[in-house]
Amino acid sequence: MSELLKNKSVIITGASRGIGAASGEAFAALGAHVVLVARDADALTALESSIKADGGSAIAVAGDISDYAVMEAVVRRCVDEFGSVDVLVNNAGVIEPIARLADSDPAEWTKAIDINVKGVYYGIRACLPTMLEAGGGTIVNVSSGAATSAMEGWSHYCSSKAAVLSVTQCVHKEYGEQGIRMLGMSPGTVATGMQVAIKASGLNPVSQLDPSVHIPAEWAAKAILWLCTPESDEFKGTDFSLRAPGSYERVGIA
Repeated sequence: MSELLKNKSVIITGASRGIGAASGEAFAALGAHVVLVARDADALTALESSIKADGGSAIAVAGDISDYAVMEAVVRRCVDEFGSVDVLVNNAGVIEPIARLADSDPAEWTKAIDINVKGVYYGIRACLPTMLEAGGGTIVNVSSGAATSAMEGWSHYCSSKAAVLSVTQCVHKEYGEQGIRMLGMSPGTVATGMQVAIKASGLNPVSQLDPSVHIPAEWAAKAILWLCTPESDEFKGTDFSLRAPGSYERVGIA
């Protein structure tokens, strides 16, 4: 895997923490050039410094992915610095505020769709021309079981993940034969800040889970790395579930 990803240019959204930060570290450790994107400039800068201190290649770009101009600028920066965009990891997403539909705030519901759906579309739309010109590339959308399962209090999140799954399918149908490897990754429950908000809500069975059952973000990152290799080709155009039987072994998690 290391030789396949060495010197590849990788854009990762939501990179300031959780799965995004773990993915940035994992790609950089294999010799990839990573462009870290998120709203938290301080956290991004700290991660960039940490990766560079370990001998890796990283650039931090603070910005809001729900603004298309931001993603256009990120792609230009990646091409200017590293010459290409080989991988896009659409990881950024929010689940707050959790509420039943009748109690939901229309402005906050809309904000979640702006980040979780439009942000994914903007990333793909900004990267596709460069990838197509180069003859191909890999895009991984971080998905969720919520894409196909309704959960109490998660109308915004479930709807957004269902939309992203549809985008994954559409991109594969439109560009799969032109070298675009489009895949989704559903990790199950991951030990990130999102689980703190879910636990605090008290709504639906996920909030009742013991924290010990959540997998570390590093496992999800390892699955993303694996999805960037030909070994995962059978999952192009759909979501790969890390919770499915045998998935841990396939991605190299003991």
